[in-house]
Amino acid sequence: MQLIEREYLAQMSTRFDAVLINDAGEEEVGGAGAAAAVALAGGRIVTSAPLHDAVKRIADLASRPLILIDARSASEDDLSRALSRLDGLAAGRDLSMVVAIDSEQIDVTAAGLQLSRHQILCDPGPSDWIGAIAVAQGNTHLALHDRISENEAARLAKLNAEVARIADVLARLSKHDDPPRSALVAEAGLDFSSEPGGEHPITAADIRQIVRARRLRDRYVGTGLFEDPAWDMMLDLYAAHLERAHVSVSSLCIAAAVAPTTALRWIARLTEAGLFERRPDPFDRRRAFMSLTERGLDAMRRYVSMARALGLPVV
Repeated sequence: MQLIEREYLAQMSTRFDAVLINDAGEEEVGGAGAAAAVALAGGRIVTSAPLHDAVKRIADLASRPLILIDARSASEDDLSRALSRLDGLAAGRDLSMVVAIDSEQIDVTAAGLQLSRHQILCDPGPSDWIGAIAVAQGNTHLALHDRISENEAARLAKLNAEVARIADVLARLSKHDDPPRSALVAEAGLDFSSEPGGEHPITAADIRQIVRARRLRDRYVGTGLFEDPAWDMMLDLYAAHLERAHVSVSSLCIAAAVAPTTALRWIARLTEAGLFERRPDPFDRRRAFMSLTERGLDAMRRYVSMARALGLPVV
């Protein structure tokens, strides 16, 4: 916490209330960085509560608090029940939530949060809490030391800009009005192997080969140098569409080849951009599946078709 510059506190213009929720005890939440992050952000903790009693505690508050949950000690069943209630409460009162989990809880957490404004952090450190609180509060004046700024807090702006760029490119690819002549040539092979009568311009096996080739760069050049989680996830979901397979949220995070918290932020942004959608598992309420939307599928089809028509590799 010594890494936070003093100007940070001076720049915070408004105070906010926060609720800490954790079955392991208030001390552990503070030790994970949530309590300290609230204080540094100019907020105050108005109450702490165990997971099973959180809805009642929040409902009794007159203010509109930020909800901070450390669920890493909760069982799947307890977490599923609590999150579904908290999700409805937060959505109804327009409250923001930040939920800390471990990697094994990704699916149950994603399935339980459908309506509210929320962020999911996997095994967060102090800077992760600070970044999430800054986003939840809409604070654009976060002043951090360089070592922290290279972490999640300062990378949020870069993340948002990059997702916006990708969404804009894919949106332009998916437009149908006045296509160029090269696009008309490419449209002859738009159908897929998963659709009857298609000309098989690309298969799921082709996509999986592309993904394997992308991972080889990390093996021989070094990890973390070629991070492109949005595209890695789109390739994974596209291959799953061709295979008629389901993809869980946790599986998609693995496909992103970045830290789970970063992958979850990309999933949220690409969902907001209309390229991803989340669907509940009809047989298990504790799990949700991810897939490309019709807009996302159309963009991928056009991209593949255009690349093949121009003799370019799909990378």
